[in-house]
Formats: sequence, structure tokens, C-alpha cells
Amino acid sequence: MTELAATRAYYDTVAEEYAARVPGLFAEDVPGRALIGAFAEEVRADGGLPVADLGCGPGHVTAHLAGLGLDAHGVDVSPRMVELARRRHPELRFAAGEMDALALPDGGLGGIVAWWSILHTPPDRLPALFTEFRRVLAPGGRLLLGFHAANGEPYTSQKRAGGFAYAIHLLAPDEVGRQLERAGFAVTARLTTPGTRWPQVCLLARAAGA
Repeated sequence: MTELAATRAYYDTVAEEYAARVPGLFAEDVPGRALIGAFAEEVRADGGLPVADLGCGPGHVTAHLAGLGLDAHGVDVSPRMVELARRRHPELRFAAGEMDALALPDGGLGGIVAWWSILHTPPDRLPALFTEFRRVLAPGGRLLLGFHAANGEPYTSQKRAGGFAYAIHLLAPDEVGRQLERAGFAVTARLTTPGTRWPQVCLLARAAGA
């Protein structure tokens, strides 16, 4: 089983539990939500083009973005997560898909949020992922990333029902910043908080061309 397939199977398996737990953690993340607020303000000031919440899970971040006045939709690799998101937020749009092969036109988005979802991407695949993000963003479009920080070490979860586990990659923030620059972004803000297990880093960036 590929790493992507294992991640999809894992989240399909734990979707109900995840959907019950994670929105509450998001509600407690005051610094992270403040940065999302800054992202939303910038997207609105740029003209308010649609935004994509990539790795949207049960849709809590997508709904938060919509509540900030954005035309937001969600994409997740787990069909079960997408099903839950649609049930919880029937007024919003959600689709199953992969972040590195988005079914979106070139330059159509004003912003992308990948909130603790790029950590399932091996570090050597980040350049292709960020190139895809740049493709779907309009010139000057905004990008907000959240991830666990370390030096690129992988971490594998405990197996759940069905024997499924997932791998995450503890990413080096400076290297993520360099990869963003190579893909055509300029990092405009960085937030680091302690986290419960690893440091947590959020990067706000802007696509070139504005």
C-alpha cells in the first residue's frame, strides 16, 4: 500500500472520532485562528477570489473561512471525511481529491489553506506540491500552511482498526520556506507555538506576480 493510500484508509477509518475531537482543538487555537483571520483579511483586500481548504477533514476550517466572509470550499483525500464535512456543513462545497493534483483551473484561487495537511507529504515531494499550489493561485494569491516542526523526521502513528496507520513528516520550517521561494512564493509571516508534542509552525506566503 502506498503512503497516500494508507493515509486515505486511516482517515476513512477514524473519521467519526476525528470529527468529534479536532474542531474543539481548533477552537482553542487562538494564535492559529488569528493568523487565519489575517489570511482572510488579505484575500478580501486582494479582491476576494475563492479559497481552497486543502486537507479539510470534517470541514471546520472551511466553515471558519466562510464565516470570515470568504468563498471557501474544501478538498480532502478521505471520501469519508468529505461525507462528514458535507453532512456538517451542507451549505458549503467539499470534494475528494489529492493536493498535488487538484481538479482546479490555473490561477483561479485567491488563497489556499493547508492546515496540518502538508505533513503527510514526504519532504522530497514538497517542491511538486508547492508548484501545484502556485499553479492554481492567481498572481499575488495567499497561502497559509500549518505543520509540525522538526528536521524532516518521519513519524508513524499507531495502527487502528483494520491495521491502518499513517505517516507524518516533521518538517524543517527554514527548508519549507526555501521550497516555497523556489516555487514562486514569498513568505510574509511566520508563527511558532510550542504544541503539545512538537513545535507548531504556521507560514503565510504570497504568490509572485501581483
